[in-house]
Amino acid sequence: MDAVYCQRPDPADPLAALRFGERPHPEPPPGWTTVRMRAASLNMRDIATLRGVGVPSQAYPLILGNDGAGTLADGSEVVVHASVGSAGWAGPEARDPDRGVLGANHQGTFAGYATIPLRNAVPKPPELSFAEAACLPTAWLTAYRMLFTTADIRPGQTIVVRGRRGLGSIATALIAMAAAAGIEVCVRADAADHALALRSGATVVTTADEPLPPDLDAAFDAGIDVADWWWPIEALRPGAPIVCSGYRAGAITAFDSVAAARALHTLVFAEHRLVGSGMGTAEDLAALLAFLVRTGLRPTIAHEFALRDAIVGVRAMLSASTTGKIVFAI
Repeated sequence: MDAVYCQRPDPADPLAALRFGERPHPEPPPGWTTVRMRAASLNMRDIATLRGVGVPSQAYPLILGNDGAGTLADGSEVVVHASVGSAGWAGPEARDPDRGVLGANHQGTFAGYATIPLRNAVPKPPELSFAEAACLPTAWLTAYRMLFTTADIRPGQTIVVRGRRGLGSIATALIAMAAAAGIEVCVRADAADHALALRSGATVVTTADEPLPPDLDAAFDAGIDVADWWWPIEALRPGAPIVCSGYRAGAITAFDSVAAARALHTLVFAEHRLVGSGMGTAEDLAALLAFLVRTGLRPTIAHEFALRDAIVGVRAMLSASTTGKIVFAI
């Protein structure tokens, strides 16, 4: 079958590691099933796999792709949940320390067929196209879990979302879903991203030099920096969480600055919470799909390419020249 894969990672030049060609048809092990892929979307995780980041060397050659949608043998339309729990794990796979991810620890979705655990085949609502559904299982699912599962934000509350180095797919999904749910959204981002924030559904936009509205119910950061994790703390109401789905490289240093010491004091005595939030569960994905059907909200698709033209999509992601998801039709 045709597939987009990485034969051998290249840390310096991920495009050089990309291949399109024939790969063996997958055979599902017990408890798994085969999906005839119809669409898949690109994520930064795919770039990391091409670079060899976080992937065991014995996993290569590796078909790329975390996200996707397609059909089962009986014609059922499904969305592929990318997070694969380890054998014997009984709790939410988002908290499984040994969980894997399609396209990193298992063969991925950028192919004619993909094998996945049966529980990872989530029914696709007919209201969503295959391309729309393929955009959801990583960035949108992460944003959904941050907003509604981890922080338990409700309509009528007010949140702040931070975007740095551009508003990425998690941040824009957070803004759009919060707005669709009747949540007031403030965005802190560079001035160049203010128009995008407003289009996504923000009601207030600020730069890092401007004050935030007071008494916010939560703050969301798709890639928190250990150097300034406390950025929204003075604007949060007591008990409000700071929710982070990732981190930036850097050493964790002692609280040796006045700002850090003041932030720690506020964290403790206002009982704020610095909360991690990982990729969502299959149940979260089903809830996200129902939310999109109910609200009419849809992900923004920047480009749709044929699978054989995957290198064009990867190049566009590396250049940061697109707003919205990059989808491959299969």
